[in-house]
Amino acid sequence: MNWIDYLIVLLPLTVVMAMAIRSRRYVRDVPDFLSAGRVCGRYVIGTTEMTNGIAVLTLVAYAEVNYKTGFAMNFWHGVLVPVTLFMSLKGFCIYRFRETRAMSLGQFIEMRYSRGLRILACAVRTAAEMITNMIVPAVSARFFIYFLGLPHQISIGDLKLPTYTVVVLIVLSVAVAIIWLGGQLALTITNTIQCLMCYPMVVMFIIYILFHFSWSNEIVPVMLDRVPGESFLNPFDVDELRDFNAFALLVLVMNTVLNRANWIGTGTSTSARSPHEQKMAGVLEAFRLAFMLVFYLLFAITVIVTLNHSKYSAVAKDIKVAISSRIAEEIAETPKERSQLVSAAEAVPEQRHRIGIDPPLSQSRNLDTPYLDSAHRVLGSNSVGNAKFQEFRTLYHQLMLPMTFRRLLPSGMLGLFCLLMVMLMISTDDARIFSSAVTMTQDIILPLRRKSLTPAQHIWLLRWVSAGVGAFFFFGASFMSQLDYINLFVQIIVSIWSSGAGSVLVFGLYSKRGTTAGAYAALATGVLLSVGGVVTQRNWANHIYPLLEHLGWAEPIGRFLENVSAPLSPWVVWRMNPLKFPINSTEIFFISMLASMSAYWIVSLITYRKPFNLDRMLHRGIWRVESEERNVQPKLRWRDIPGRLIGITAEYTTADRVIAWGVFFYNIVFSFGIAFVGVLIWNLVSSWTPSAWGNYFLWVWLIIPGVAAVFSAVWFSIGGVIDLHRMFIDLAKRKTDFSDNGLGVGKPMVAAADKLDDARTKKDKEQKQTS
Repeated sequence: MNWIDYLIVLLPLTVVMAMAIRSRRYVRDVPDFLSAGRVCGRYVIGTTEMTNGIAVLTLVAYAEVNYKTGFAMNFWHGVLVPVTLFMSLKGFCIYRFRETRAMSLGQFIEMRYSRGLRILACAVRTAAEMITNMIVPAVSARFFIYFLGLPHQISIGDLKLPTYTVVVLIVLSVAVAIIWLGGQLALTITNTIQCLMCYPMVVMFIIYILFHFSWSNEIVPVMLDRVPGESFLNPFDVDELRDFNAFALLVLVMNTVLNRANWIGTGTSTSARSPHEQKMAGVLEAFRLAFMLVFYLLFAITVIVTLNHSKYSAVAKDIKVAISSRIAEEIAETPKERSQLVSAAEAVPEQRHRIGIDPPLSQSRNLDTPYLDSAHRVLGSNSVGNAKFQEFRTLYHQLMLPMTFRRLLPSGMLGLFCLLMVMLMISTDDARIFSSAVTMTQDIILPLRRKSLTPAQHIWLLRWVSAGVGAFFFFGASFMSQLDYINLFVQIIVSIWSSGAGSVLVFGLYSKRGTTAGAYAALATGVLLSVGGVVTQRNWANHIYPLLEHLGWAEPIGRFLENVSAPLSPWVVWRMNPLKFPINSTEIFFISMLASMSAYWIVSLITYRKPFNLDRMLHRGIWRVESEERNVQPKLRWRDIPGRLIGITAEYTTADRVIAWGVFFYNIVFSFGIAFVGVLIWNLVSSWTPSAWGNYFLWVWLIIPGVAAVFSAVWFSIGGVIDLHRMFIDLAKRKTDFSDNGLGVGKPMVAAADKLDDARTKKDKEQKQTS
């Protein structure tokens, strides 16, 4: 990168920080700091969630997964379309949570269950969230070190500092600074501004990649060059895929429904000016996802084609040697070991793989295998060497994306790419730090305090806790080592919370029969099973497997695991492996979710005494809060039934109805009906050729979503500017309410209870007069 590239990065970031500073003038009470004053429109929420969703971490993880499995499994994700669509259109969980007026997940748990469960559940959630999110600054920092070609150490006089530590510190300091300036309000404003800047940049990269690679001569041939059972394009030829396969898709569907409410309660989930706006932001998610899909897909394709097509074999060798050499500098314990790793990588000849002539590639034998095998030989096959090799292999796959784009992009584009990644990194880090800080403050620290805080003290406490979370992320990222794919690592850590929380929250919002005892049972079951899985995975290669082998148990336990998993083969294969625990993170998560849901209902049915009053918690009927827009339904007419089925209510304007029906037809009629069910039936009758699948993915996964992405970029940009302007006006007019601090059932609940008492008194008098 030259000075022009650095200027491209610094100028927009100055604008973002200026907007963060401006947000301070609007922070007057706790709802401003926690929930952006509850005045956000759907497009502000949508653009904010866009920048939170497209992160350096998720981009690296997507490239990592698709480099291993290709895009064939994406076809089967079509089964998720009706599930996610109806959840969005009906506002599943999101609408009801907003109706509770809770400003945190813990406040809702106390409303529904008890204060004790609130503290325990949020402690579990915060622990899982913070441990998971330690990887975010770690992956981001390593991404920029490798992308910018920074040395692993920085010398300041006689002092030598690890570059990784310095970069992590800078990243987290910027994120905490934005939080200190305005909390969720500052995050919402800066994320919206960043998203509006990112839209044109992403479109530019999409155009650049499409013109740089030939779909028919480069992309499709590389995708088709796979052994039977591991196709990158044909979804009917994926039986041999491991880790990211059909069973993983089943778990994804279950997770999507059951854990819909797990992470609401912070961020924009409490920021909408009404439940309807919150719901419409969810409806618009379909357009955001089309944009994100094309973005992720093309970046992953760039890595796959560059590192596997013979046209780029020389470039691929340079990239792979550079990756191996840089990793050696980072993980090698001695200069001799470092030199051996570098020499082994340089000794690998240029891999000129001839598609259609040489044997097709596979997960076990591919163009990266020589580099990984040579590293494993140098590190050794003992317990220490196996653990070190796991770290090498993990970093090798994570660093393909930054090293590939560093090698391919010209000046100017390098600066834009760096700016895009910096913005995505900042928006992700500050959101995740604030999420943990809010949960810790609102649901653990303050409920344990007997003395209440003033609004100013409350906000300062949130700031200091955010700084503490940032410090935890710093030390955690500095000392952690990740030994698995990003998605699997995140999944197994998050499952500590998600395994049991899904039942607690979804059934807490929709069922009157769930009890506090059942919630405790579900949470405890999920924690025990998931923590057991984490501990086993982390210690398998260096402690557990060597112990089993020493005791002579490795072989019989291996046979037992193979027999148990045999009915689900080839999607679930539990085969003994000295490097990796046989049961992967997805399978541990599935077992934990199933056991937790069973525990919830068994214990709830045993301890059930009387139904819970959902209407009071949701402020419905006589508990209605008059100051908010409400979902008041007129008498149902036959012509309204189709609209009601997709979630259209009396609150919908004409424009809202057009959006809802547009989302429905795009997702159900096209994506699900034609592109999934229609193609599925066609292939069951007559199988497509490999080239036909190439054309399918070109149109269904690139061209049509690409058009939708460009359209949504213009639409969301205009809507975001209008909503942001209205947001500033509403913030200036908003009346402060110092009693609304998210600590308990709150003033609205108390007023509703008084209203109920008045209604009952009036009813009693009328009954006496009648008698």
